[in-house]
Amino acid sequence: MSTSVRCSDAGLSYRRGLLLVEGVPAGDLVRRFGTPLYVYSGNSLRDRFRRLERAFSARRPLVCYAVKANPNRAVCGLLSRAGAGADVVSGGELFRALRAGFAPGKTVFSGVGKTEPEMRLALRSRILALHVESAEEMEVLASVARRLRRPAPVTVRVNPGVLADTHEHIATGHPGAKFGVPPEEALALLKKASRSPWLRPRGLHAHVGSQIAHTAPYRASLKVLLGLAERARRSGIPLEYLDIGGGMGIEYGAEGSLAPEDLAAAVLPALRESPLRLLLEPGRWLVGPGGVLLTTVLYRKRTSARRFVVVDAGMNDLMRPAFYGARHDILPARATRKPRVEVDVVGPVCETSDFLAKGRRLPWPERGEVLAVLQAGAYGFSMSSQYNSRPRAAEVLVTGSRAALCRRRESAADLVACER
Repeated sequence: MSTSVRCSDAGLSYRRGLLLVEGVPAGDLVRRFGTPLYVYSGNSLRDRFRRLERAFSARRPLVCYAVKANPNRAVCGLLSRAGAGADVVSGGELFRALRAGFAPGKTVFSGVGKTEPEMRLALRSRILALHVESAEEMEVLASVARRLRRPAPVTVRVNPGVLADTHEHIATGHPGAKFGVPPEEALALLKKASRSPWLRPRGLHAHVGSQIAHTAPYRASLKVLLGLAERARRSGIPLEYLDIGGGMGIEYGAEGSLAPEDLAAAVLPALRESPLRLLLEPGRWLVGPGGVLLTTVLYRKRTSARRFVVVDAGMNDLMRPAFYGARHDILPARATRKPRVEVDVVGPVCETSDFLAKGRRLPWPERGEVLAVLQAGAYGFSMSSQYNSRPRAAEVLVTGSRAALCRRRESAADLVACER
């Protein structure tokens, strides 16, 4: 996919040489809100959610947005109003999801390390289900439910033994991963839950990884889930749904992506005879393309070996290049005919790993120019930090010609606000 197509998909375009987010010039956003600045296209988020729903419309799935991808309340609120449910992995995310308007009955709680306070919050909030990932967790959940006198809705997360072709840090469905339980143990946990007065088994769940570009891992995982669901039915345990997780990849440079239409074509035929409802947990695919990180060029620097473009956004703002070796396309906010040269785009953090791009051919920018880092809507701000005591960036949601601040820029006072 070309950069121009990715721009269109993200609500970006050039007009009279100026980069626009929907109808707002990037330069205007920078003058109003400063940099580093995360900007999200509201129409991109909404359109991608609708496209996903259309692709799977034959099953009328429940789409539970993976809040970890981008937990901003404006982003979550937009998706909630569009009809999404929520997939959360912590008590904090559950708090955020409920504040953003996600219905508790359309919210699921994943994660291997849920605490008792988190379980209590989930049960008191009456969420759809907690994805149980170990026998000990199920025992603790039953105890919490008994003390609250409120049965816990349970989904068992299965480790299907599927190794997806993705970065090792985000492959979650293979035997060496910490997530879920093997199929035989999953069936045993369903039987145990069905015998408990404080547990209500509702479904099976699997999530094989993130940034997946092929349908084969989903087909293999679904085959395991369907087999287990049939065995549960024969054991007198009627389930309500199968949750196949998320993980659809998007285009980062040359990395492959997975269209929802292709995933639907691969998995829906296998579900034709199943009465169970389908749940999906997309995150990156929904919000990644619709986000851009705007950053200002501070200095240019040449050594005998490299050309460096030093910008005011660093690994504290966008961790993915340093952590995963991820590639994000970078464009100038003002189109130029300057020749392209090979540069490293680096941030101000005191780490050699602090870079946004290495060996990238870009127009040699002037000090003060603005660059746009694309595909930054997922795992951008949500993975950011205050490392080097740098206040976190502001976030803006653009819809048409309207730009609204949805998170203010942190100040120096915010850096020490929790300290005593």
